[in-house]
Amino acid sequence: MFGLGTPELLIIMAIAFLIFGGKKLPEIGSGLGKGISSFKKGLTAVDEKSKTEE
Repeated sequence: MFGLGTPELLIIMAIAFLIFGGKKLPEIGSGLGKGISSFKKGLTAVDEKSKTEE
């Protein structure tokens, strides 16, 4: 994953915790998860539409 190992990811998560705090991180994670899910659904819909047009 972009050449990031476990130590790098732990440092990034620690910095995010310091910047946003413990209360805000679950909200950010939830929003990010919903955004990724929506993006995947959109890609699937476009792929299915392109298959039906062929």
